[in-house]
Amino acid sequence: MAGFLGGIHPKYNKVTRKKAIEIAPMPKKVIIPLQQHIGAPCEALVKVGDEVKIGQKIAESKGFVSAPIHASISGKVTGIAKMPHPVLNECNAIIIEADGKISWDGSVKKRENIEKLTKDELKNIIKEAGIVGLGGAAFPTHVKLSPPKEKPIDVVILNGAECEPYLTCDHRIMLEEVEKVIKGFQIIIRVLEPKESYIGIEENKEDAISKFEKKLKEMELSEKIKIVKLETIYPQGAEKNLIYSITKRKVPSSGGLPMDVGVVVQNVQTAKAIYDAVYEGKPLIERVITITGAVKEPKNLLVKVGASVKEIIEHCKGYDGAVGKLISGGPMMGIAQSTDDMPIIKGSSGVLVQRESDVCSGEERDCIRCGKCVDVCPMNLMPTLISQYAKKDDIDTANEHFALDCYECGCCSYICPSKIPLVHWIKYAKGELMKRKKKK
Repeated sequence: MAGFLGGIHPKYNKVTRKKAIEIAPMPKKVIIPLQQHIGAPCEALVKVGDEVKIGQKIAESKGFVSAPIHASISGKVTGIAKMPHPVLNECNAIIIEADGKISWDGSVKKRENIEKLTKDELKNIIKEAGIVGLGGAAFPTHVKLSPPKEKPIDVVILNGAECEPYLTCDHRIMLEEVEKVIKGFQIIIRVLEPKESYIGIEENKEDAISKFEKKLKEMELSEKIKIVKLETIYPQGAEKNLIYSITKRKVPSSGGLPMDVGVVVQNVQTAKAIYDAVYEGKPLIERVITITGAVKEPKNLLVKVGASVKEIIEHCKGYDGAVGKLISGGPMMGIAQSTDDMPIIKGSSGVLVQRESDVCSGEERDCIRCGKCVDVCPMNLMPTLISQYAKKDDIDTANEHFALDCYECGCCSYICPSKIPLVHWIKYAKGELMKRKKKK
């Protein structure tokens, strides 16, 4: 079974794993942030008072590491202003009031003769569709598909691990849209021309593994694309861990990227979005998310980018009891929110509502030097040391202990018997280091 050193076995609580994807109601208003991906933010192409249609490009950046943004509903632009953002706290956003119609932009149309498209044409379609990584990082997909010549790619991996507790949106996509996911993966393969192609799925998703094996056989792709059963352990789906589990290649520390070891990883929902863009001509204006935890009807929903979290929870029949914490994403790597008056963005994978009784309220104690955080760290770091230096504002020493190599999986905080918020302090150190980098 493919695995890696470190990691944990949290309670997965995949209560929505058998809930089929539902289409969320069309929102009456959307708030579409101008920054919802890694890289340069976009600038609005529309102004207040403009009428827009579904799929119309409404924002774009001149930067290569960026992705355009499109209207997810038809209606009128009623504002461009700073609005709440689930990651950045606040951000300039385009506000669109729905007109009650389903009016698509003329640019959205199906394509024929896909096999005749060149690699550059495919990459341009993906770029113009505004596709970013839908596993959480939201890195512009066309950039990943354009590695420099000195870093040839010989392995591509489709990530179907979905190791984050509670979340099941990727699992449902694999079950319900398997052929589209494979066709999207085939486009990735056509662009990169690797020697080996893998689909990595955790062993606890046997139904998804079976679906892919059957469909690959039907499509006569079993020899070209290999299914890898992954050990069920968190954070198996993290890019560097996934690469090691499947290829035994180690991505270099201190800023190393998968392409440094000849690998590109894409999420299964990203592959589905690529299919939509290339075959259907649809830009990235919606995605599947999991609404779970303390809501009366947990669901997997196909929602529009910019839709309100509050309205989505109301569609799930509202909160079930007193809310202790509202999280954008899952319990391990998600971000706690101060309000449900927040939009869904491209990188949103779910909304988790925790009851007051579910929120850890234990008092923080001194480190007892047990070493558990070191044992479980998938990056072989010393979280307790980095945290202690960060607390003292000794950022240089925290950097010497490879603070920037932490990808904030949360294993150390989860396992710590002293309830020290290790990830919080490591994030602080990383933030200070990034500020210094920007100043330079």
